[in-house]
Amino acid sequence: MDLERFKVHGEPLIYGAMISIALATIGIIIGLTYFKKWGYLWREWLTTVDHKRIGVMYILAALLMLFRGGIDAMMMRLQTAAPELKFLDAQHYNEVFTTHGLIMILFMAMPFIIGLMNVIIPLQIGARDVAFPRLNAVSFWLFFFGAMLLNISFVIGGSPDAGWSAYFPLASLEFSPTVGNNYYSLALQISGIGTLITGVNFIVTILKMRAPGMTLMKMPMFTWSVLITNIIIVFAFPVLTVALALMMFDRLFGSQFFTMANGGMDMLWANLFWVWGHPEVYIVILPAFGIYSEIIATFSKKNLYGYTSMVFSMLIISVLSFLVWAHHFYTMGQGAMVNSFFSITTMAIAVPTGVKIFNWLFTLRKGRITFTTPMLYTLAFIPIFTIGGVTGVMLAMASADYQYHNTMFLVAHFHYVLIPGAVFAVIAGFHYWFPKVFGFRLNDRLGRHAFWWIAISFNVTFFPLFFLGLMGMTRRTYTYSAETGYGPLNMLSFAGAVGLSIGFLILVYNIYWSTRYMPKDTNGDPWDGRTLEWATNSPIPAYNFAIVPKVETRDAFWSAKQDNIPLYEGNITKIHMPSNTGKPFILGVIFFVFGFSLVFSLWIPAILSGIGILIVLATMSFDRDHGFYIPAEEVIATEKKLRGETV
Repeated sequence: MDLERFKVHGEPLIYGAMISIALATIGIIIGLTYFKKWGYLWREWLTTVDHKRIGVMYILAALLMLFRGGIDAMMMRLQTAAPELKFLDAQHYNEVFTTHGLIMILFMAMPFIIGLMNVIIPLQIGARDVAFPRLNAVSFWLFFFGAMLLNISFVIGGSPDAGWSAYFPLASLEFSPTVGNNYYSLALQISGIGTLITGVNFIVTILKMRAPGMTLMKMPMFTWSVLITNIIIVFAFPVLTVALALMMFDRLFGSQFFTMANGGMDMLWANLFWVWGHPEVYIVILPAFGIYSEIIATFSKKNLYGYTSMVFSMLIISVLSFLVWAHHFYTMGQGAMVNSFFSITTMAIAVPTGVKIFNWLFTLRKGRITFTTPMLYTLAFIPIFTIGGVTGVMLAMASADYQYHNTMFLVAHFHYVLIPGAVFAVIAGFHYWFPKVFGFRLNDRLGRHAFWWIAISFNVTFFPLFFLGLMGMTRRTYTYSAETGYGPLNMLSFAGAVGLSIGFLILVYNIYWSTRYMPKDTNGDPWDGRTLEWATNSPIPAYNFAIVPKVETRDAFWSAKQDNIPLYEGNITKIHMPSNTGKPFILGVIFFVFGFSLVFSLWIPAILSGIGILIVLATMSFDRDHGFYIPAEEVIATEKKLRGETV
């Protein structure tokens, strides 16, 4: 075995990362051993099928990936802060911007959204869990170990370096002979299978497990956005899976799908990638629209304006999202007719998005607005996202895109869409639903400080990139000369990135401070909420609802409070719950070994782990879980305890 393939040489930063990973791993092992938490970790977390705990693990993983992706971003901004800096060499810069894009979109934004989805959706529809709890655990562990497989690449073998879109022939063995793009194809396949399972699970959950009386047009807007998002996932992710499988065959077995000779077609990859890639943008943004809708309605003390038009605008977006992919490569030779078609569809998708902006503005009009931290992120989103949308229409014009394409203008547009459209949303949702999960609110004063640092610094970081793009600075450029005149605006952008880092550090400190000092919430409804998740106790009991609620109106909990409409009927009885299982975790570990073995063409371990995957899947298929019952007396005692009453 050639051990040189596993080594990454020459960068002090990578050696530092290796040391820090080793020390962190040793520290975790020592801590778990010293405090005797191995059993607790296995029983309560690694084997859980509870949608709330799985959601929390998704969010923790997303925060960890935010830290990793943020470090990548800071390294890029530092390298380009001044002309001809030597902080990163060209190869390392290529690896950094590739992994930054992958991590922020696929391993930060998506798991954060899916985490909030896991925690909130069963509560909003009055269910006790998702439709397939064990599959939910499989989804998480496949995502997690796929993410870990990608993240070890920068210390074992080398990271992918062909950009997050991995265009061929650049991603081929000829131009990327290291194992970096093997990591890309296999890590994304493993995590993508988990995401596809999530899509199926939540479609069934929402369609089949709603509380009595909750018709589709009585569902909360976040639930609607999640339903449409998961339909997009089910249609889009198989395309990515197939494309990655073909990429794997090209790189590992010498096939010719994406080559420029022997019948291959390099543009086939670009088309397959963006047939998935542009719907992927809406996979992270549509749930964000749902989050903002919930927050605006709650803190304006009003029904959401134009509920029906909001639903239909999301449905139209979901269809159009599959008809715009070629606008990502106007300049690659499709011809005027094709470019014109995709230019029209791209501009058309701005119309239903604009409808939603006006729905939110009319909801705010004459509302009794409370300026909480979640509301501040929501209000900041509207003007910032509008800038991203307007510049998107500029890029949609195929003739003009010949000027903008592959410049920093495109980078600025992309971040003006995804950061307010996804990152602001998950931070707002995190603050909004945090007390529901943990039983206390995050400190509002620290939250405001973090918000202003993040909102202002975001604009300082990315607004100058519009001008740099118009000046001709291309993206993915690791250095430039002083004569170009790019230096001052790049330095300003770096200063903004430092401010963003300060804002996120304040957010992390807020979690620590609030955990120690914020008072407990005992009524389960700290925001005077409107939807069913606020009708249960905080923190949420394992069974969610002692009695399944009965829904008669759209904002069921608000109507119950304002109009004295009864939400619960009947008495508390024993509640059936699914049993925990360690098989999804074991399956994830074996998938990790399988992926790692294929990355380095270790065929015997790959075959053995592949057989192991089939064995675990077979045992799970024939495993009959009859679950267990929580006695009515225990449910009553739990409800009293969570309300602060004497048991």
